[in-house]
Amino acid sequence: MIERLQTAGCVFAEDEAKLLISEARTLDALSAMVNLRITGIPLEHVLGWAEFCGIRIKVDPGVFVPRRRTEFLVQKAVDFSLPGAIVVDLCCGTGAVGVSIAKALGGIELYAVDIDPAAVRCALGNVSSHGGLVYEGDLYEPLPATLRGKVDILVANAPYVPTEVIKLLPQDARLHEPKLALDGGDDGLDIQRRVANEACLWLASGGHLLVETSERQAHQTFEIFTRYGLIPQIARNDELDATIVIGTKPTPLE
Repeated sequence: MIERLQTAGCVFAEDEAKLLISEARTLDALSAMVNLRITGIPLEHVLGWAEFCGIRIKVDPGVFVPRRRTEFLVQKAVDFSLPGAIVVDLCCGTGAVGVSIAKALGGIELYAVDIDPAAVRCALGNVSSHGGLVYEGDLYEPLPATLRGKVDILVANAPYVPTEVIKLLPQDARLHEPKLALDGGDDGLDIQRRVANEACLWLASGGHLLVETSERQAHQTFEIFTRYGLIPQIARNDELDATIVIGTKPTPLE
């Protein structure tokens, strides 16, 4: 099994084999799972879950797989949060980011949004178990109007891959994850602009918008946040190769 996985290009074949063995209930099921993996199906889609921030997150076929680097987005969001915070997870995918924030803080008011119906169905299974609500729609559009001006934390792992770069991504992502979860437009920043544009309408005074971006794009994201009235800062974690831009809504002068 390990040899077959290695031949198929699985870098961590031994670790993957152990996971597949642990999940398969029969030899036939194990064989079927290995066959799926060697055709290029992401391991998380084969297993049906991914480990993220120490939590087992359900991952359905065709849904964006949460990356380990995105754990830094969760860490920074938690740093800026308090128990009981109102948190909105935009472009939520599986809901992994919002769920991990809720688990870390021990109690938040959580709302998650995605435009992809498959992602929404997957997120429901993850987010509802933590008392959160999931909405299907385009960014802020489906959120309750009552949240305007009251959100403490907005997190958005919005797509930030430039359209022309998608063809260079690993096969797992390129062929088996939805393009709309990857494609950020010509410069990769189209969705971030839309998120930042309306952020101040939804954030409470002193609230924070946090987005994942690349190290190369971070200064452009910084400028976008400034343009839309947020006070920006950049956070970097070299170990995870993760870059976060944090925008704070100014507090009115008394």
